[in-house]
Amino acid sequence: MGKVSQLTLVVSAMFLVGCGGGLSKPSNEVVSGGELVVSFSGASIKQSLIDANTPGIDVNSTVYGYKAYKIPYTTTDEENNSVSVSGLMVVPTGLPNVVYSTLGLSLVSDDHGTIFADRESPSVQASLNNAPSGSPILLTSLGGFVTIQPDYIGFGDSLSHYHPFILKKSLANATVDFIAAARAFAVANNINLNGQLFLTGYSEGGYAAMATLEKIETDGVLTVAMAAPMAGPYAVEGLATTVLQAANLSVPSFMANVGYAYATAFTKDITTVINEPYASSLATLFNGDLTRTEIDPQLPTATTGANGLFNPLFVQDALTDPNNWFRRAARANDVYNWAPTTSVRLVHCLGDDVIPYSISQLTNGTMNGNGAADVSLVPVEVAVTGNPGTALRYGHGACASVAYSVTTKIFAQVRLGTIGY
Repeated sequence: MGKVSQLTLVVSAMFLVGCGGGLSKPSNEVVSGGELVVSFSGASIKQSLIDANTPGIDVNSTVYGYKAYKIPYTTTDEENNSVSVSGLMVVPTGLPNVVYSTLGLSLVSDDHGTIFADRESPSVQASLNNAPSGSPILLTSLGGFVTIQPDYIGFGDSLSHYHPFILKKSLANATVDFIAAARAFAVANNINLNGQLFLTGYSEGGYAAMATLEKIETDGVLTVAMAAPMAGPYAVEGLATTVLQAANLSVPSFMANVGYAYATAFTKDITTVINEPYASSLATLFNGDLTRTEIDPQLPTATTGANGLFNPLFVQDALTDPNNWFRRAARANDVYNWAPTTSVRLVHCLGDDVIPYSISQLTNGTMNGNGAADVSLVPVEVAVTGNPGTALRYGHGACASVAYSVTTKIFAQVRLGTIGY
């Protein structure tokens, strides 16, 4: 596992590289409770990474293969209804036999970032492209972890359901229930897990990971070795009111999705939140067919006003009345103001231009002020350079691959100190 410590800097080419070129999907392995959708050797993945000129990867690098399984399961939505959902479980191959037979595999629950098209969800992407999304390349092929990724409600097997964007109950439910489903799948298919569980995720996934940790500690059923949420909007109320005060929206689809999800979950008329003609178009824009880059041009960049995205009365009320329905709902979905007993590393890029680094600073200060056991900040650029005064800065998009590399290294160090490999 020593190679992980050398992979501090991994560029987006590695994070996004596909390994499915010209290879057929596996069809000769029968599994219980799921479907094998991807199977690659470490040699084929290594060659793909070398061909992509991935920094830190050469013929001498240790790269594991993986098998990826789509697993159906059930969870509970915001309205307390049972929903049939799905997720992806990625298992490393090629590790020493002692890991599979004696030490067992450690599990990372990885909540994916914001998506809009169903084809971007982990299990669908793996099935269509014959390759998991980028993070299992880091966590599984380079890190040797079993990686699980819930599709979330609204994607995969639950495409017809609205996606509860930045709503902590259903995001946490989808993740916790998938952890249980993945562990049951492992038992049924002789995959030797050692019981060690890590939580992570990026952007919306960072928020979902933090919500998951809060649920786990509240329920008291699972034990988490460490959580490393990355670049999440943990302070929902504060971030939302800041955005509503801005004249323009850099990514209108994100805030439109918040408005749509919150209006749906709290049974508000969407036209009281979003201006027409946009309000009537959101159900179609968010039906899982379109990507963010296809949605954004169909929405205005002005925050409010006659030609803006948000209804001016909604904005005025949200900014002047801290007890209006949206402020109360956003506050109820904050995930920063509590005291975890689990070790937490808040991984965030200093240069993040979408979810400001100050959100993680606020979360770190608040949690420690509340008496958290072990919470600290990990500025990604400092982790990369080793220089607290570094001028290096990554924006939100460019940060993802590097943040995952840093997190993989953190988790590997914990595993080495506890499991022994």
